[in-house]
Amino acid sequence: MQLAYQQWGTEGIPILGLHGHPGQGECLEVFADSLAGTGQFHLVAPDLRGYGRSQVRDPYTLSAHLDDLEALIHSRGWQRFGILGWSLGGILALELALKLVLTQAAPQPSPATVIGLTLIASSACPQGSHPPVPWWMDVTTALASLLNLLLPGHPAVIALGQNSLYRYLIARHTPKTYRYLARYAVSAYLRTSSQAHQALRESLRHPYNRLRDLSGLGIPTLVLAGCQDVHITPESSQRTAAALPQATWKQYEGVAHLFPWEIPEQVNQDLVAWWQGLAATLEKTSSPSP
Repeated sequence: MQLAYQQWGTEGIPILGLHGHPGQGECLEVFADSLAGTGQFHLVAPDLRGYGRSQVRDPYTLSAHLDDLEALIHSRGWQRFGILGWSLGGILALELALKLVLTQAAPQPSPATVIGLTLIASSACPQGSHPPVPWWMDVTTALASLLNLLLPGHPAVIALGQNSLYRYLIARHTPKTYRYLARYAVSAYLRTSSQAHQALRESLRHPYNRLRDLSGLGIPTLVLAGCQDVHITPESSQRTAAALPQATWKQYEGVAHLFPWEIPEQVNQDLVAWWQGLAATLEKTSSPSP
């Protein structure tokens, strides 16, 4: 399907940004100013099938996302691009990169080349350590979310949020983090379709482990994780980094699954430095010898 998307910047190397579940493209705005502000990159973040403005009526499987993303890449005419994926978006980023890299070795290679990959709170063998959730916590989460829309980052809202499901998504309950939640999280949740929930539930019935396939993914990869992530544990993210031939691994202390909204300045500083380093390397290797 033709995906709705948001774009920040127009110059430089395109980076395809893939959101998680629940989510939508605008959730990646936290990275936009830093990457696009360099003038070396621009960020394109689609609403995946069944999310945001890319709504559907029929059920689908997660593999449909790859077809949609390939169509988007083709329509943009990209010859080379990077991918940044957060949570489920990171898993899709891996799958898309593997598919395109394998296609490069085929008799009729893909015209699009993945130059680099960033995986945020994601894994090729995702494992969680989320504890059981009592029923009352769902109520508390709904109440905290509604109040946070009215009074983003208010101390009373934060106190309520610490006793809600937010306690498993973030570790730093600061006004700044709650303002991110108010701006992006509730809207993303409400615009995630029943078809998207069903597609994810169906995929979770089958074990997912692509570690053995990563040895053929010879592209530079940055893997970032939060040490208190219980949705996709940092240990499973680190195993992914260890299985990749050209991986840079970094773990942030005192943060959880939504750590880009907890420590955005630090994460963006690391992102920009890594992508700029990659761009410099590509420029050197593509420049003709004197």
